[in-house]
Amino acid sequence: MDAPLFQRLVDTWYDPLYRFALSLSHNGDEAMDLTQQTFARWAEKGHGLRDRSKAKAWLFTVLYREFLKNIRHNRRESTSSDQSFFESIPAEGPTAAKAAEGQEVLKALQKIDPVFCAPLSLFYLESHSYLEIAEILDVPIGTVMSRISRGKKQLRAYLTRQSNPRLGQVIPIKKSSGH
Repeated sequence: MDAPLFQRLVDTWYDPLYRFALSLSHNGDEAMDLTQQTFARWAEKGHGLRDRSKAKAWLFTVLYREFLKNIRHNRRESTSSDQSFFESIPAEGPTAAKAAEGQEVLKALQKIDPVFCAPLSLFYLESHSYLEIAEILDVPIGTVMSRISRGKKQLRAYLTRQSNPRLGQVIPIKKSSGH
């Protein structure tokens, strides 16, 4: 194992991988575990990667697969996650309004279908291209485009309901008394 290369990978990709893991798991401890598992996997098998320029996609793919493996495992054990850590993360931004807006979007990401959350997070939070996302998620590029589009629609609908709760309610129509 090339120690300087490993350290460069950790220095470069730890934060983006952690943010991606957090967007998937909504749990700080689980995100940290996923990130560490990803680098442990690199230490075990990364030497087999012939094209080092593919390290980024390899790392994100491994993290995503570890996340899916954990979901399957957790379903069997039915453990719950603590989402309070995710909600307490300060959003980056120059103003309090932007910070609050960022927090609202991060909370909204938790509410959308996970199949759409992963590509949205990779595209908007980690700035991956559609092609990179397709490689990471192991789906066709058209599926990535569709999931991002549908995810944005779910996100927009959720944020709209949050900003105007009455939009999500059925308001009964009052009949006139005929006066």
